[in-house]
Amino acid sequence: MSDSALLTDLYELTMLQAYHDEGLHDTAVFELFVRVLPPQRRFLMLAGIEQVLDYLENLHFTPGELDWLHGTGRFHADFLDALRSFRFTGEVHAMREGTVFFANEPVLRIEAPIGEAQFVESRLINLVNYCTLIATKAARCVLSAPRSLLVDFGLRRAHAGEAGLLAARASYLAGFAGSATVLAGQRFGVPLFGTMAHSYIEAHALESEAFERFSASQPGNVTLLIDTYDTEAAAAKVVALAPALRAGGVNLVSVRLDSGDLADHARKVRAILDAGGLANVRIFASGNLDEYRVAALLAAGAPIDGFGIGTQLTTSADAPALDSAYKLQVYAGRARRKRSEGKATWPGVKQVWRSVDAEGRLTGDIVTLADEAAPTGEWQALLRPVMRAGRRTAQPEPLAALRTHAATELARLPVALRQLAPWEGRDAFPVRISEGLRALSREVDARPH
Repeated sequence: MSDSALLTDLYELTMLQAYHDEGLHDTAVFELFVRVLPPQRRFLMLAGIEQVLDYLENLHFTPGELDWLHGTGRFHADFLDALRSFRFTGEVHAMREGTVFFANEPVLRIEAPIGEAQFVESRLINLVNYCTLIATKAARCVLSAPRSLLVDFGLRRAHAGEAGLLAARASYLAGFAGSATVLAGQRFGVPLFGTMAHSYIEAHALESEAFERFSASQPGNVTLLIDTYDTEAAAAKVVALAPALRAGGVNLVSVRLDSGDLADHARKVRAILDAGGLANVRIFASGNLDEYRVAALLAAGAPIDGFGIGTQLTTSADAPALDSAYKLQVYAGRARRKRSEGKATWPGVKQVWRSVDAEGRLTGDIVTLADEAAPTGEWQALLRPVMRAGRRTAQPEPLAALRTHAATELARLPVALRQLAPWEGRDAFPVRISEGLRALSREVDARPH
């Protein structure tokens, strides 16, 4: 995925010109983190790092973009001339996609000449923020229905096409079975799922005729939408058609419910299908679902085998924003710290260390300076090098491997973090700040400002 260098905030360009005018080109270290978790979230799941690396590797200004910038009258000719060779040449350290993380933990670190490191801020936050929101929402759905088929149905309600595409990838990474978004299949290899719309049923004189014709067109993996008119009557029609469909080589996999009292309909439909010899046909439900409704349906014993999650997923409706930040921590070899009220940062280049108990459950994290000794005991360093001199250190990791990692991360969550209810305390998980980092903060604070 690549995009225009102009997909940024104006102040990134005005600062870039100011750095150029002043001759400020020393190495800067910026870190991306979330200040505070939304109250509806007990953890976050990282996603979007692959898109970040793709953006950084391909970052450049085209002649047409530079001509347009010249026409704005805002920028000097010598600065625009310098942008002809502008590229990202720095280093990147990041947590692995699919990793669970918490407030005040850097998930991404950029080390580069300050102009480069500063300019990429807006797009990096944009990518990591959205992908992480969706991966986290999807992970919560997985926790609510660990044995159910979960499918992303959210493209049409996503905030533009790129969002829908990235949501398909992020939700699959987090544990969904696949997506209805076709480009996600072509671009990322995400398995595709789909059924039919009510319009297809309505376009035929008889509902049973629509079922028969659609099955003949897509015989390999058929799901029939049965709530256009009378749900239970439609289930009975499916039973009546089943012998002919089977004889015609049709693989009837499931029926889909999309409205009404899903639990009640599912119970009645299950009884009809079972009585008609279709115990192997699954029930798939959709219709403004989220992790809360899915959990409630399963808790009520609704015989539903899979769920299509749409609007609530791709908008992360109950927690649609993150308090994410990308801040300067070191410039020209000196630690820097923002001290704004309520937005103070920890200075310096950092590492995040994680411990687990004997059963593999997460027990705590420590944020340290990168050059501090590792904590005593069994700890895992979460930030790792992924880019040097503007190029990836390795080939992109297969999405299947990241998906496996995400599943492992969810399995390691302690019981307190697996709950869907908002966390009533301040922190759902212990994240400590090392004494070395605290000492550096005191040293930076003592400098004249």
